[in-house]
Amino acid sequence: MKTITAVFLIALTTSYLLTPWVRALAIRFGVLDMPDARRVHTEPIPRWGGLAIYGGVLLAVLAGMARLYLLSPVDAVFWQRVVPFEGLLAVGTLVLVAGMLDDLRGFSAPLQAGVLLLSGLLVQVFGVQIEGLAAPFGGNFSEARWIPLGVWSIPLTALWIFVISKTMDTIDGLDGLAAGVSAIAALALALMALQAADILDQPYPNWLIAISAAAIAGAAGGFLRYNFNPARIFMGTGGAQFLGFMLAGLSVIGAFKTATAFAILVPLLVFGLPLLDAVNVVVRRLVSGQPIHKPDKRHIHHQLLERGLTQRQTVLLLYGIAIAMAIVAVWLFKRAIG
Repeated sequence: MKTITAVFLIALTTSYLLTPWVRALAIRFGVLDMPDARRVHTEPIPRWGGLAIYGGVLLAVLAGMARLYLLSPVDAVFWQRVVPFEGLLAVGTLVLVAGMLDDLRGFSAPLQAGVLLLSGLLVQVFGVQIEGLAAPFGGNFSEARWIPLGVWSIPLTALWIFVISKTMDTIDGLDGLAAGVSAIAALALALMALQAADILDQPYPNWLIAISAAAIAGAAGGFLRYNFNPARIFMGTGGAQFLGFMLAGLSVIGAFKTATAFAILVPLLVFGLPLLDAVNVVVRRLVSGQPIHKPDKRHIHHQLLERGLTQRQTVLLLYGIAIAMAIVAVWLFKRAIG
């Protein structure tokens, strides 16, 4: 637990210290989010805040892995367990860079989708894959039967990573919303990993999941100091999609690997808020005959603002919903493995 706490603090401090420098860099390159009819802010705000989050995650994860390296027997099995996390960070770097280029130049919706789907395929080379699903045996939720997916694991994994990465990007419409929701989801994944390491007596890869998740939570928290209303910087497409990609990958390595009847429900609850928002938006756009990729103000946070809530009230309310879903997910996970 001391290692997890240290990782969290390293990530938080790093992103906190890097964010002002990144803000100046974004202003220098003219990477600004300009106000328009769809956006809530009324003045240009620098983007690229995801770079500070990435720096915090990278430094903290490396520090945490170095600590495990010193504490654990180093053998071939140790390095095999590290490979998925190295791959997740490597491909996550590509997601960040592509998103930062989108912030700078502006990519089309199909190109953005293509980059995320390709990333979801690339990361599987490193073993980050939904290999199967657990289903109740005979309708009995006290037992679960593991169903291997075979070749279907490839498109399903890519689709899951795409959906979480994209939905985390789409909720980044209010100051601090995506950063806070990401931190909540990351803490939930860290708690579940620690539970699995303790109850199931499986320290690996659960310690590595906990380290990575704690780093994400800390980095998002450090950035939130400058991103909460009134925001001085946005994380941009790169930051939001990087966070979504990393969290989706960790859920694949962790929650989906659990052979319980709740193996599907748990990650759905962890990412419940962005997923509910995505379903709401897609359905409303389809009903109105509007293309599902066209930006608008149909998101949950926009609707709450229209009902008279302030930005801070809306974000805090959505934090509460995300926390409630995360608590249920952690409770279900503990019950399932206990």
